[in-house]
Amino acid sequence: MSGTRTILITGGAGFIGSHVVRRFVTKYPQHRIINLDALTYAGNLENLRDVEHAPNYTFVKADIRDAEALKKIFAEHRPDGVIHLAAESHVDRSISDPMAFVTTNVIGTVTLLNAAREAWSGAFAGKRFYHVSTDEVYGSLHDGGFFTEETAYDPQSPYSASKAASDHFVRAYGNTYRLPFVLSNCSNNYGSHHFPEKLIPLMINNIRLRKPLPVYGKGENVRDWLWVEDHAAAIDVIFHQGADGGTYNIGGHNEWRNIDLVHLLCRIMDRKLGRSEGESAQLITYVTDRAGHDLRYAIDASKIERELGWRPSITFEEGLERTVDWYLANQAWLDHVTSGAYQQYYAAHYKAQ
Repeated sequence: MSGTRTILITGGAGFIGSHVVRRFVTKYPQHRIINLDALTYAGNLENLRDVEHAPNYTFVKADIRDAEALKKIFAEHRPDGVIHLAAESHVDRSISDPMAFVTTNVIGTVTLLNAAREAWSGAFAGKRFYHVSTDEVYGSLHDGGFFTEETAYDPQSPYSASKAASDHFVRAYGNTYRLPFVLSNCSNNYGSHHFPEKLIPLMINNIRLRKPLPVYGKGENVRDWLWVEDHAAAIDVIFHQGADGGTYNIGGHNEWRNIDLVHLLCRIMDRKLGRSEGESAQLITYVTDRAGHDLRYAIDASKIERELGWRPSITFEEGLERTVDWYLANQAWLDHVTSGAYQQYYAAHYKAQ
């Protein structure tokens, strides 16, 4: 796919979404990029200050559950591509409020599918609906091995169940209505601009403030970590070159036990903050394990490597160093996010326009 396109990116003010928006705005000046975000607690327009005045960038505040708003957006901007990242994504929140995940991740996705199908009205040539999902839909690995594109779904939390349902709806719309789609399932991401409820930014922020470092259970849960900019690069190549109806697993070949990762972060932070070695590790506090906590996730990313030539560009150690450096250089961003002040940015910079 080439030439001038209009691409609607949902959830573009969030962690992964903002990296995708930035990449597309800067790499493809011929593309028009429409960033649709509801600006809930994890949506932060400060993430995109460096591109917000780019001539090919437009922000639209809307909710993917609002059918009328989506109809107007499709009519006004006439996107021929959708990259759908808007989602509730924190497992702990899904345990305390599962309905929020059903309404956003399932109903919101179906509402967006309906808007695209109606706007494109069967004229699907050159159109593409890209649904960005998670490896958590596959459940938990206990006996070795890796998730592949053929692994049966076995979601274990309300979050992963809602993402699994949305995956199924995307494929169903492809099969039933011939809506052109691609889908990807990615492992855990890390990097800049990550809301500090997730493991790595939470630990960085708590170490910075000398607060306890909460580790679930014994910290033995294993995750495959991928630098968020490598995920954005994978989304780029899948959107432009992926096979219609294709599914691609994206992973970092980079498994870490949570406790080992926390100890590594403590060592990096001690060094960068001039603290004595082992000082931050004393902040580690073991807390009651999360309900239904999957033991291990690990992705087999050989398909996207083989078919599309994508591979992670940096090592985990290098990516983690860059990530820590970013948070330490942007402590005002962290303070804004943790205080809620970032939510005033839209009112100050967009509402009056």
